[in-house]
Amino acid sequence: MEYRRLGASGLMVPALSFGAGTFGGRGELFEAWGDTDAREARRLVDICLDAGVTMFDTADVYSAGASEEVLGEAIKGRRDQVILSTKIGLPTGDGPYDAGTSRSRLITACEDALRRLGTDHIDLLQLHAFDAGTPIEEVLATLDDLVRAGKVRYLGVSNFAGWQLMKSLAIAERYGHPRYAAHQVYYSLVGRDYEWELMPLGLDQGVGAVVWSPLGWGRLTGKVRRGQPLPARSRLHRTADFGPPVREERLYDVVDVLSEIAEETGRAVPQIAINWLLRRPTVSSVIIGARDESQLRENLDAVGWALTPEQIARLDRASAETAPYPYFPYERQEGFTRLNPPVYAPR
Repeated sequence: MEYRRLGASGLMVPALSFGAGTFGGRGELFEAWGDTDAREARRLVDICLDAGVTMFDTADVYSAGASEEVLGEAIKGRRDQVILSTKIGLPTGDGPYDAGTSRSRLITACEDALRRLGTDHIDLLQLHAFDAGTPIEEVLATLDDLVRAGKVRYLGVSNFAGWQLMKSLAIAERYGHPRYAAHQVYYSLVGRDYEWELMPLGLDQGVGAVVWSPLGWGRLTGKVRRGQPLPARSRLHRTADFGPPVREERLYDVVDVLSEIAEETGRAVPQIAINWLLRRPTVSSVIIGARDESQLRENLDAVGWALTPEQIARLDRASAETAPYPYFPYERQEGFTRLNPPVYAPR
């Protein structure tokens, strides 16, 4: 397994991480994702560790905390072999203190996560969403306290807009608080919006991308095909409305090219989609998920080999979309690109 630095921090993370969203199986969304119990989870963790995948990502909202509990059971006795990553901030109840990143909520949520995970520290704590109701100064000062107390090692965010992340980094620098090392983002061959602003920001500020849903919310498995009905067992029947939208024609164009390259390489379609992501700037780790052992082993085989430049170019073309204003002139007009050369391969 290849290890990469998480942004500009000193933390080394595996190129592939394991997402524990399938652990627990509570609630409409997460029940559709999977209902892995502690015994099955321990087997999946075994396979990950054998392959060098040492980072495991979860969140307090996944299965109402059950994901953290199952993950905690699965790593029991080998805490020193893993990097624990979790997220807090989204609503976990209807009460006024059950959502957001206020000082009170952050401290309580961190303590709850530590208890469920069965550990005394979290390696990477990420804010699951931006809380517009809490001053950034309050958020960062509280996170600083958690780091100083030894309960958290590194900090990150998830699903932030560019201005939200940049303002947070500037305030952290002003007051000497720990900076965010990671941004957990949606990025895939059918979702490249990350490249327009967040990728250049990550390059400039040393924030590493931890990618969620690299298979486009389950659409790049090779089972969703042009002119064919959605497979009966696809989780998309129940979860499509929860995830990022995708234009059907664009999806099929990408799947067609993925299928061609799968034939050429003898690789599975998901492996090619993940391998493409691993070549992109700022990407520190790609989170893979699996409901069973065979699915996990297939996804693990996305590393250890490389697509050719010609194959990458074909995937780039098939997945390209015109960026919205103010980004599109910097890609399409010579005067703009001369001042700001692209930070990634042209689309």
